[in-house]
Amino acid sequence: MHAIEKILAKAAGKEKVVAGEIVNCKIDFAEVNDLYLQTVYSFYEMGGKKVWDREKVTFVFDHYSPAPTIKTAQIHKEMRDFAKEQNLKYHFDINTGVCHQVMPEAGVVWPGMILVATDSHTTTHGAFGAFGTGLGATDMATVLISGELWFRVPEVMKIELNGQLSQGVYAKDVILHILGQLKADAAVYKAIEFSGSYVDDLDVADRMTICNMAVEMGAKTAYMKPNSKVLNYLSKRTNEEFIIHETDDDYQYSDNYIFDVSHLSPQLAVPHSVDHVFPLEEVEIVKVNQAFIGSCTGGRLEDIEAAYKILHGKKVNSETRLVVIPASNEVFQNAMQLGYVQSLIESGATFAAAGCGPCLGTHAGLLADGEVCISATNRNFPGRMGSTGAKIYLASPASVAAAALVGEITDPRQLLKEVEVNA
Repeated sequence: MHAIEKILAKAAGKEKVVAGEIVNCKIDFAEVNDLYLQTVYSFYEMGGKKVWDREKVTFVFDHYSPAPTIKTAQIHKEMRDFAKEQNLKYHFDINTGVCHQVMPEAGVVWPGMILVATDSHTTTHGAFGAFGTGLGATDMATVLISGELWFRVPEVMKIELNGQLSQGVYAKDVILHILGQLKADAAVYKAIEFSGSYVDDLDVADRMTICNMAVEMGAKTAYMKPNSKVLNYLSKRTNEEFIIHETDDDYQYSDNYIFDVSHLSPQLAVPHSVDHVFPLEEVEIVKVNQAFIGSCTGGRLEDIEAAYKILHGKKVNSETRLVVIPASNEVFQNAMQLGYVQSLIESGATFAAAGCGPCLGTHAGLLADGEVCISATNRNFPGRMGSTGAKIYLASPASVAAAALVGEITDPRQLLKEVEVNA
């Protein structure tokens, strides 16, 4: 069996499972974000009285944080009331951040667990060796009542990543390149295991970035075997006892792909598809109205640091807006302590409270008709960040910062070389 199958087998109380089998699994943790008040309504409609375990359920207010409309304020109110009524141990309000960032920070994510959330990017938690997947409101209501859910055991495809990135190329470029090569339907209802020498040495932030976008290939879940950096992170966050399952040597993957990242250049997903990806140097240079760094893909401390390195002591182009939204309050505080926030504000950046913001087009930096945005987020569909007439390019935070500085699509590598020379 694969490690993922062993996770499912353990949760189902079975010795063995196989791809395609339907299994009923005990859930280790369930998260509901503020797009899904319907989960509460469905809970009561199904006869729910008490959640199955008050310590294993949480709400995270991130998509509407803080509430931008009266309607979303009402959503928050009703969800707060439910959290209080159920005496939930964990509740992450508007002062906390994006669900996929705040849950690991709070120590509720660990290897070998099954984590479900009302968000498609729950594949992010494969970075910790967890089985993370997204649910709809009705399935989540079932989980809140019973603590269980059925799954079809997915086939597992293997993506092996070897080599070392050159300066100015990042994990976001790696996953964009993979998407461009394999396309958006490559892993529909499959699990993706990321492995190889590049993955073995990755830090937590970069692992999260890559696993986050596995769902853009249709993946049910993603998986990376935890390395020493993950274990060190977990040792400071959680007291949970966990098992790191090993994939059997004779396991047969449904597909195998090998990539050498050593010669990779910065990548761009151009409008209007996440798998419409090209090396930056092959993309037509266009003027950029807005540059955005944030979200569950590109709002971690390392992402803000990348922007700081390019923009420190310089000014954002007068015709370009730079919006920065940290993925969590903890990230925000650390960035302030390190001087990144002060420096970026002096450069002309606009900061907003930790949360999802414009990534899904709710508030804090929407786009007008005809505008162009370069974004460190995960989707560039028409209307994703505002007007359906806007254009969105997806890139690494460094490429976003470079475009903000120059006012147009720009290769960050030369700018970083200049920083080194002047250091």
